[in-house]
Amino acid sequence: MTEQFDVVVVGSGAAGMTAALTAAHNGLSVVVLEKAACFGGSTARSGGGVWIPGNHALRAAGIEEPPERAREYLASIVGDVVPAVRRETFLAHGPEVLKFVCDHTPLKFRWVRDYSDYHPEAPGGRPGGRSVEPVALDGKLLGDELAHLEPPYSAPPLGVPITQADYRWLSLLARHPRGALRLLSLGRQWLAGKLRGQQLLSMGQALAAGLRVGLARAGVEVRLHTPLIDLQVEGDRVTGVVTAHGAVEARRGVILASGGFERNLEMREKYQRAPIGVDWTVGAAANTGDGITAGLKLGAALDLMDDAWWGPTLPLTGGPWFALAERSRPRSIMVDARGERFVNESAPYVEAVHAMYGEGDGPGEHIPTWLVFDQGYKDRYMFTGIGPRRPLPGRWFKAGIAAKSSTPAGLAAKIDVPAQSLEATIERFNGFARKGVDEDFHRGVSKYDHYYGDPRNKPNPSLGPLDKAPFYAVKIVPGDLGTKGGLRTDEHAQVLREDGSAVPGLFAAGNTGAAVMGRTYAGPGATIGPAMVFGYLAATRLAHEDQPTTGGQR
Repeated sequence: MTEQFDVVVVGSGAAGMTAALTAAHNGLSVVVLEKAACFGGSTARSGGGVWIPGNHALRAAGIEEPPERAREYLASIVGDVVPAVRRETFLAHGPEVLKFVCDHTPLKFRWVRDYSDYHPEAPGGRPGGRSVEPVALDGKLLGDELAHLEPPYSAPPLGVPITQADYRWLSLLARHPRGALRLLSLGRQWLAGKLRGQQLLSMGQALAAGLRVGLARAGVEVRLHTPLIDLQVEGDRVTGVVTAHGAVEARRGVILASGGFERNLEMREKYQRAPIGVDWTVGAAANTGDGITAGLKLGAALDLMDDAWWGPTLPLTGGPWFALAERSRPRSIMVDARGERFVNESAPYVEAVHAMYGEGDGPGEHIPTWLVFDQGYKDRYMFTGIGPRRPLPGRWFKAGIAAKSSTPAGLAAKIDVPAQSLEATIERFNGFARKGVDEDFHRGVSKYDHYYGDPRNKPNPSLGPLDKAPFYAVKIVPGDLGTKGGLRTDEHAQVLREDGSAVPGLFAAGNTGAAVMGRTYAGPGATIGPAMVFGYLAATRLAHEDQPTTGGQR
């Protein structure tokens, strides 16, 4: 006999689990189907930040602002790439979604102090930031399910739960007293947790675990090893999901929250610019675009398929490293094959990769890219988790992803860029650094640039000269947190066709649906925040309308 539920959710990241939690607390029967052997998806691998303006955690931190400010901000940076009704629906319902999650899970959130919006100078932008992150959570609340939590893409040292706020100061351990104080605080927290018998989780691990605990308490089953094969349709209405283990019927509807297509080489080569691949992403391995493909077969429209949640990434021998702080520290620059700078190195990561690809239609105009820095940088700052003054791994040099030389000219020869050009680029940049003003790309002007800068570096926390031998270069590629394009949806997360009509019974949230952020990125957590909100809205719609058949117009 075919199984039946009111709602079938495909995918167990933030979007899917929030959707399932919402459905359950609205009295609907619901099941979550997960392709992978673990739950949590890319959410569990992430920093766990949530960008939802006006939420209760921000208000608890004393941050009060009129809702018009956030609306003005999204309108200014996203523009008409995304319909205004979708942007405004996200902002209008965001606070209630985060409160709902906190009311029905063990999760608590706190403001990430001073982690600026990514475009704080834009109208409505907030230099102090609107991002919140989960408070450390005891993984033992999951019981046996803890073994099935998708691991982070970079494991914390010694199992100490490090938050986004912690990482900022720990990476400045050799430069700022807050680094040592934060390290001592973390040590005390870790020891106290051990004495209490806890297994503390942070960032995306805490977020995914907390949502899963909420589902367990609500009696919602999460089935692992259950990939989506196809959608079941009667007439033109989606009535269930076909899996490798049989069909699962959905009386009210199906919510696709199975992630993007970052691990699908065929789709990436079809929709995105060269050079592209599946080895530079930190997205979950199961994200091969299954939900997008299933919707496309039913005539769904697609948006933003050429874009992603990009970020300059170091293709290390042990796997890709998403470069946040590394490219923002003083005494470093990014150069292309001409040995020239082409972007503000501290720019928000999506915009930085847009610059790497350039404006042409051919292969990336500034790829290959190299992060160039000097021994002064190496003496001061943590690099991909490697402490100050510690050498870079020899395997990086053997693999051709790193180079070192006593002179800029020698370094240029090793990375195959014109020596005279690299020398001139460094000399020009050093002049800017000493004055504290980047006349070419305005690095260090935005408040965002300073978050991963060095507050003890004068006169500008983002600028410092490269003048201490030896000199280093590490390759940078256009990596990502996941793809940004997907099924076109309305303000209820219902999937739409090209003519604006809805596909009855089909909803999409998270990276399965085209991003409400358009081609930009509002701030830390602007992937997860909308994923949770539209998962919630999809389930709410299904709870209150038995036969949702109309979608909003584009």
